[in-house]
Amino acid sequence: MKEFDYYIFIDFSENLIGYDIIEKGKIKELLPKISKLSHYRELRYKREYLNSMKKLFARENINSYLLKMKIFNMRDNIELFAEVLEFIKNHSNCIIFISVDDFQFKNFNKLVQAVNDDRTKVIREGQLKKGSAEYKMSLIIDTQLNLLRGRKSV
Repeated sequence: MKEFDYYIFIDFSENLIGYDIIEKGKIKELLPKISKLSHYRELRYKREYLNSMKKLFARENINSYLLKMKIFNMRDNIELFAEVLEFIKNHSNCIIFISVDDFQFKNFNKLVQAVNDDRTKVIREGQLKKGSAEYKMSLIIDTQLNLLRGRKSV
């Protein structure tokens, strides 16, 4: 596994889009705490899972391991992209890994290519190897989006 300085995960769920940024130094502590996360679409008992994950996020203080996390309405996705591009620009001396939801990949990748260099790797969420550290970390934003979406629909 190539070492990156920062890991950025962009995902969307219905009308919400969000991202989180994780520093390399926090990964070793974070991975054991998120081992129970699953991809929401694959779950059979979604409500029970969300209740359990809400408790896990609070108990393990998952958000404290994130450098930055933000969720927007889908119509504000350009604002999200702008924030991520600003982060890349401000950390031009760092190696950055970015996983983008498959539906947003094409648009985001076009923007990144304008400011991109060889220190930023952008891949589709669907290309993440199941069970890998990157896959597990991508489930954080997936779960956060579904928790927020679940709160709004209840």
